[in-house]
Amino acid sequence: MTSSRIKIALIGAGSIVFTRNLLGDILSYAELSDCEIALHDIDEHRLRLAEKVAQRIASRLGVKPAITASIDRRRALDGARFVINTIQVGGYRPATVTDFEIPRKFGLEQTIGDTLGIGGIMRGLRTIPVQLEMLRDMEAVCADGAVHLNYVNPMAMITWALNRSARRVPTVGLCHSVQHTAQELANDLRIPVDEIDYRCAGINHMAFYLKFEHRGEDLLPRLKAIQRAGTMPEWNRVRYEMLRQLGYFPTESSEHFSEYVPWFIKQGREELLHKYNIPLDEYPGRCQVFEHAWPYIERELENPGSQDVSTLEAELAAAQIHVMPRELANAARLLEGLDTIKRSVEYGSTIIHSMVTGKPSVIYGNVLNHHLIDNLPQGCAVEVPCVVDANGVQPTRVGALPVQLAALMRTNVNVQELVVEAVLNQNREHVYHAAMLDPHTAATLDLEQIRAMVDELLHAHAAYLPEYLHS
Repeated sequence: MTSSRIKIALIGAGSIVFTRNLLGDILSYAELSDCEIALHDIDEHRLRLAEKVAQRIASRLGVKPAITASIDRRRALDGARFVINTIQVGGYRPATVTDFEIPRKFGLEQTIGDTLGIGGIMRGLRTIPVQLEMLRDMEAVCADGAVHLNYVNPMAMITWALNRSARRVPTVGLCHSVQHTAQELANDLRIPVDEIDYRCAGINHMAFYLKFEHRGEDLLPRLKAIQRAGTMPEWNRVRYEMLRQLGYFPTESSEHFSEYVPWFIKQGREELLHKYNIPLDEYPGRCQVFEHAWPYIERELENPGSQDVSTLEAELAAAQIHVMPRELANAARLLEGLDTIKRSVEYGSTIIHSMVTGKPSVIYGNVLNHHLIDNLPQGCAVEVPCVVDANGVQPTRVGALPVQLAALMRTNVNVQELVVEAVLNQNREHVYHAAMLDPHTAATLDLEQIRAMVDELLHAHAAYLPEYLHS
C-alpha cells in the first residue's frame, strides 16, 4: 500500500445496499480505482459479507483497490481522507420496531419514522451521541482535510449537531431525494431528466423545486395540470396535493412527507389514508423484505448466479408480508446489482472525485445555514446546491424562500433544534418539548399522552441511550 492512495472509510458497511452502490460508483472512476477502501461494521458477519461484495465489485470492474475490513472503528478511520457513514443504531430489531409499536398503542401511526415525528426524534437521540463519539475519533486519527459524508437519518438533526461540535472534520449530509424526485417528475412529464433544469432548496426531506424547466419552459403548470386531472402516480398523491396547496413540488416521497405535517394521518380518519394512498408502517415492511432477502444475498455471494428473486417473492407472499412494489424491486436490484455495476444517483463518489481531481461538480448537500437561506434560522441544517472542487464542498446562497415554504419548514426545524439541544446540553425535558411541537404528534395526541409515550420509549430504548436520557 503506497502513501499516495486515497483512503475512504465506510462506517456501517454492513448496510449492503449502500455499500454496493457507493463502491460501484467510487471504483468506476479511474482516478479512484486504486484507492484504499476501509470497511467497518460492529456486526462481524455483515462486515464479512460487505467485504465479499466489495471484492466482487472490484473484480467485475477489473480494478485493484486495497480492501480492508475491521470491527475496530479507529483502525478503519486511521488516515482516512473521506468517511462515508451509513450506520443504524439499534437496527430494525429492536429499535425501529419499538419506534412503531409503542406510539401505535397511543393511537399515533407512522409511515417511515426516521426523519421527524416521534420515530425521528427517538432515532436522533440514539444516533447523535454515537456520531459524536465517531466524530471525536475522526478528528483524532483521520487525514488532514478529512470530510465526513453522512447518509444517516435523521439527516438534519445529525448534520446540525455534528457541525456544531466539529473542530476540524466537517459533516456534509447526503440524500437522494432531490435527484430521485427529478427523475420521477421527468417520467410523469415524459421528458428526459437530463433535459430538465432545476434548482431546489429547503431542509432535508422538505426541500422544494424553486425552478423546474425544460428548454426555458416552466414545467410547474404542466405538473399542476396532472394534479387537476388526477393522473399522477397512485403512490404520489400527497406531494401533488402539496403542489396544489403551496404552489411548489417537494422533494421527498409522499409516504415520507405525509408524517412531517398534521394533515394526512389522523386518528379515526381512514378515508384520508385511502384518498392519498398513504402506506402506514411502510418502513417496517421494507425492513422485513430485506430480512428475508439476506439468505438469498449470502447464497448469491457464495455461488454467483444461483438465486432468483421469484423465490423471494413467493416466500414474502407465504409470510403475508405486504410491501410496496418498489421495495420488492429494490431487493431484486440488490441481487442483480452484485454483478451489474451501474452508476447510482448518490453524490458520495461525485464529491470524492471532485475533491481529489479538482474537476468541479454540483451536488445538493446538507450544511449549516450561514446566510444561505434568509428566512430559515441561522445555524440550522439546510439542503442547498453546493459546488465541489479541490477546495471542498462550497454551499451556494439561495436567499429568501417563498414565505409559505419557509413557514412550513420552520415547524420541522423547531423539532430538530430541540432534539439537538436535548443531546448537546443533556437536557431530557427537551425531548418532551420536541414531541409536543412535532406537527404530526401534536395533531394526534394530548400533552399527557405525549409525556407518557416519551417516557415509555425512553425506557424501552435505554440500552441505546446515554444515561441522562434514561427514564
